[in-house]
Amino acid sequence: QVQLVESGGGLVQPGGSLRLSCAASGFTLDSWCIGWFRQAPGKEREGVSCITSRGSTFYSDSVKSRFTISTDSAKKTVYLQMSSLKPEDTAVYYCGGGLGVAWTTNEALNPAYFDSWGQGTQVTVSS
Repeated sequence: QVQLVESGGGLVQPGGSLRLSCAASGFTLDSWCIGWFRQAPGKEREGVSCITSRGSTFYSDSVKSRFTISTDSAKKTVYLQMSSLKPEDTAVYYCGGGLGVAWTTNEALNPAYFDSWGQGTQVTVSS
């Protein structure tokens, strides 16, 4: 059974940094993508970044050059290092896992291709 457990959210000032962690277990197949999505109040869930089992990475245009996704393959923990944070980055961040797809940007940042989710962690960027 796939399980995803997030940690690392919190309150940070504009321009600051945070690192989110997602501990993943139960992925027994290749061709997975584990990534980060976010949902602000009144808005739809949107893709932020994803990393595949082959090491390919994907980023939304809004976070490219500010966020970095990485993984510790041995522990299957996925990290999202967030820098130069802006108030518009404020949202609940969810870790999502998807399997068995030929991952391109279109699939990797689309919540419809993910069927396992963590509980979410709040990130608030405010002075």
